Amino acid sequence: MKQDTRNQSEERIVDEMKSALDELLREGARKMLQQAIENEVAEYLQAHQGIRDENGHRMVVRNGHMPERNLVTGVGPLPIKRPRVNDKRKGQRFTSAILPAFMRRVPSIDALIPVLYLKGVATNDFSEALEAILGPNAAGLSATNIVRLKEGWKKDYEDWQSRDLSQSRYVYWWADGIYFNVRLEPDRPCVLVVMGAREDGVKELVAVHDGNRESKESWLEVLRELKARGLREAPKLAVGDGALGFWSALEEAFPSTRAQRCWVHKTANILDKLPKHKQTHAKSLIHDMYLAGTYEEAIKAYDRFVDEYSAKWPKAVECLTKDKEVLFTFYDFPAEHWPHLRSTNPIESTFATVRHRTRQTKGCGSRTATLTMVFQLARRAEKHWRRLNGYQHIIHLINNAVYKDGIMQKAA
Repeated sequence: MKQDTRNQSEERIVDEMKSALDELLREGARKMLQQAIENEVAEYLQAHQGIRDENGHRMVVRNGHMPERNLVTGVGPLPIKRPRVNDKRKGQRFTSAILPAFMRRVPSIDALIPVLYLKGVATNDFSEALEAILGPNAAGLSATNIVRLKEGWKKDYEDWQSRDLSQSRYVYWWADGIYFNVRLEPDRPCVLVVMGAREDGVKELVAVHDGNRESKESWLEVLRELKARGLREAPKLAVGDGALGFWSALEEAFPSTRAQRCWVHKTANILDKLPKHKQTHAKSLIHDMYLAGTYEEAIKAYDRFVDEYSAKWPKAVECLTKDKEVLFTFYDFPAEHWPHLRSTNPIESTFATVRHRTRQTKGCGSRTATLTMVFQLARRAEKHWRRLNGYQHIIHLINNAVYKDGIMQKAA
């Protein structure tokens, strides 16, 4: 009995310590955030203190605080007061970069919500799901708020779909079609995704569209829409799986763009046509092709594969040889770019986890909801996409410089 009492007492003390520590963390986070916002306002006022009206009065002044509101975070709701700034200049107003006017949740929680939705979590269950993941103090989202949030995401997607592209230029594209489960649809919808590399080497989401992966018309609709919104310059190279209807559409919409087949898809397709005891060696030969330092070395590995497997496994050899002309295009581009150009990994890595999870669930309720959620996830992932290695070469590519085995032979 004494031992049980002692254990209960110890557990109570531990719980009280945890509660006190949680409260200490929340208060510390609140103070740091509040101070950061105050400093931001102080810097804004300092930068504009010399601006005065005809009577000598300052045009930019402090004006107290907005009403306190809770910001939902992983450590719980933080009560924050946003400073009010009175900027009397016409057309000017202070906007906090740290705490925008309508922010109610930290971005990490906003990124979590579409993942839960794609996994098939019902709207009424979101609060419970968030509580299980982030703790009881992070729930703070009612079913009504979730519905409003989804409506806002739809508007964000529609605005993004109509954005002006007249000033955009992409040197590379990656294209893929990604399937998701939908509860209220008989067939799995496919989301067509195009990612691009800009002139500065930064990767950017170009298109997210509902369609058919193998359909030329679906992809042509995507490309025509991009052109209608002002995109004029064709990318130098596009990377994708051979089964996409994208290639026929690309040839019609942007005929000057060269093609590079994805080696990840190609490797999987070849190995699928070989017995398991042959796959390890075959995979090694395939690696020798696309990891070779020169085109000549790559073709030697290619010829060796054909010689070794053509007699007994002609289907595997046919899978390789039918795309020979578009498997080695990357050798005509800067060597620093090769790791980016051999596969559609920039797209695959972004959606792999979500696609795997939705296979195990009933998914979203409609095609529109799926498209909107995929868009939200992609835009958040976009912030973490890696810039191209050797992006300085892009200007030479744009000026039609010639590359051989990854080395510039002739500048434009």
